[in-house]
Order: sequence, then structure tokens, then C-alpha cells
Amino acid sequence: MNLRRDVFQAIADPTRRAILLLVTSQAMTAGAIAANFDTARPTVSKHLQILTECEILKQEQNGREIYYHINAKKMKEVAIFIEPFRKMWDDRFNKLESIMKKHLNK
Repeated sequence: MNLRRDVFQAIADPTRRAILLLVTSQAMTAGAIAANFDTARPTVSKHLQILTECEILKQEQNGREIYYHINAKKMKEVAIFIEPFRKMWDDRFNKLESIMKKHLNK
């Protein structure tokens, strides 16, 4: 049975978030990505596998090298899902700010 990885569990890991930030501006090879971390390359490869399995990253072969790049469509799906929560927290923080200003001005 092939279990599909959860995108939110994948992006919960700080190393995987750092990998996503690295490849947002350009596609990179696993070696180039691993060079940015103080961990073993197999560890970075496992993170890349997880991000690829949940479709946040895509692989593209160019000659002998495999390049990883952001799957913008999947990231947009994540952003769309998160947006109502962001709005809710913005509203709550704005209300809290209003309450604090009222109490400070007394």
C-alpha cells in the first residue's frame, strides 16, 4: 500500500522549509541543495524525496543531473487553503490591537 505524504507535515520541518526557500528562485541539483546544509547528503535526499512525494517539488532531468524546482500549482493550493486562517488571525490581531489602544489611551 502506497501512503501519500501530507503536504503540511512536509512543510512543518524547518529543513524542508529552508530547501523550499532555496529553490524558489532557481532549480537546483540535490548536491547544490545539500551544500547549503551541515547534514549528510542522504539526509537532504530524504527531505527532497518527501517534498517530491507530496508534490511540492518537481524533478526535471537535464542530462545526467536531476534538478528540483517548486511546483507552483501545489504551492498555490496550499496558499488557498491557508488564506481563510490568515484572515481570521489578522482580524483577531486587529481586534486585540484596538483593545490595547483603548486601554492605553485611558
